[in-house]
Amino acid sequence: MEAVEARPLEKERSLSGWLTPRRLRQWRENLTAYLMIAPAVILIFVFGIFPVGFALFVSMHRWRLKRGEVIGLDNYTLAVGPLAYLLVFALGVGALVWAYFQFRRVYRSMSEKSLRFWLLNLPGILLAAAALGFVRWTVALLPNILDIADKIRGVERTRELFMQLLGEAFNAENVLPARAAMLWLIAAAVAAFLVAAYLWRTPENPQRQFELAAGWLGVGVGAILLPYVYSQMMAAYAAAVQAGTDPGITPQLVSISTGAILLFIGWKIWGRAHEQGNTFLFFLRLVGAMVFITGGWIMVGELPVIVASGDPDLWVGLRATLFYSLGTIPFQLGISIFLAVLLFQQLKGSQFFRMMFFMPYVTPTVASAAVFRQLFSNRLQAPVNAGMRALGLDPLQWLWEPKGIFRLMATGWGIENWPAWADGPSLALVVIMIYSIWVFVGYDTVIYLAGLGNIPKELSEAAEVDGANPWQVFRYITFPMLSPTTYFLTLISVIGTFKAFNHIWVMRLDAALGTTDTFSVVIFTEFFEKLRYGYASAMAFVLFAIILLLTYFNNKIQGSKVFYG
Repeated sequence: MEAVEARPLEKERSLSGWLTPRRLRQWRENLTAYLMIAPAVILIFVFGIFPVGFALFVSMHRWRLKRGEVIGLDNYTLAVGPLAYLLVFALGVGALVWAYFQFRRVYRSMSEKSLRFWLLNLPGILLAAAALGFVRWTVALLPNILDIADKIRGVERTRELFMQLLGEAFNAENVLPARAAMLWLIAAAVAAFLVAAYLWRTPENPQRQFELAAGWLGVGVGAILLPYVYSQMMAAYAAAVQAGTDPGITPQLVSISTGAILLFIGWKIWGRAHEQGNTFLFFLRLVGAMVFITGGWIMVGELPVIVASGDPDLWVGLRATLFYSLGTIPFQLGISIFLAVLLFQQLKGSQFFRMMFFMPYVTPTVASAAVFRQLFSNRLQAPVNAGMRALGLDPLQWLWEPKGIFRLMATGWGIENWPAWADGPSLALVVIMIYSIWVFVGYDTVIYLAGLGNIPKELSEAAEVDGANPWQVFRYITFPMLSPTTYFLTLISVIGTFKAFNHIWVMRLDAALGTTDTFSVVIFTEFFEKLRYGYASAMAFVLFAIILLLTYFNNKIQGSKVFYG
């Protein structure tokens, strides 16, 4: 009788086993964590991701004050020439390659559960499809919302009218199918996610689903970009043929794209050559890698031809930005580490000097830049020119001088036939560099002082006991231990120089003939003065891509040499 009565109890426990107090507590904790981060996620999307997406939407249109027709990649080709096709092509290929490595990483982490890996791809596909469906719905909805401004022109603007037009925009004929598809995909993705979470109730299961969804999202982006860039390239080719101009961009692009792929294949073969146990196969892989790499470099040789056909203003701005970055970062970091080591000795008055060095960084940029503009005026009575005259030197034009500093030096030494490519940054840009160094030296010094405070004193004391002089202590102990700080400041400085705007805009003059116009200034001019919103947005994405690449290479080159003790 007891056994018979126990069976219903066991059955009840088995049915409600997944609703145990422990599991309910875990769900409550997870829900609380997600609710805690939800406001931050919403803010990041509204003020971070959506503005970037909207800028991309604008860059695909002919946009002057108001939205024009869709022109695809025309703004990008106007900025960087046919190189834009290659960049978008590389972005599509990169998305597919990244997806492949993402899938491989997840598969290896689940090597003992390969069946589960393939089954978890279903919710991953649906989650990625839901994300792309949301993007499609947004792209279909945005034009209808933006056209409300034209519909209320000439009529009384009331809240009721705006809400009516907004409702019509959300229920437009071209928006409803995209919304229905998005909602169905979201419902299917949520259902598949919950089913998979119930079947495999492990902490890493949701993470695996999102990782697979990210991989499939990469596949979707690549599958969209590659046919799109191909259609755009073919359209440009057909237009060139019809206009009777040289349609030679397609062979060049194919050559460069093929060259990039060959370089990648050669690099992979070279990296795996050491895995071969057979000597003949080892050398065969090395020879094959060299063939692929050589062929890739030959095909990439078409790159300068394509770069030359881009917007001259963009390349001049990029050149000025590179000069500005190379002329400020090494000097400000070098001066900063010298001052930090000096002030770290606890000399008399060091606290006062710390405050004085940091003052330029907290001073309003516009005010300090305006003062620098007056100091380096071309007037004879300007403070800098007056000081030079007192020393018996000739006054200079400073911010009014478009000539390169190396050309000016060569002229002063009596060298007339100075090559144009070696002019260097203009004297006006050098003044802006001096200002930037003056401002950021104090900030970098404070960061270096914090880094010096984290170095154990026992290391330098032991080195001194062993007979090391101060330079050897700095060279072999202090400087290597400061590598994390140097890496951080270098990364921040590179990003900052490519985004610099305020002080450059205040100090730039028309007499400098655009030699002080960095990339950010060129974008600002295109947007606010020429009112070319679409083109300026395209240039902003080009700048974003450059900063992203520089950050990546800096992380790979310098980040690998950071010593954390």
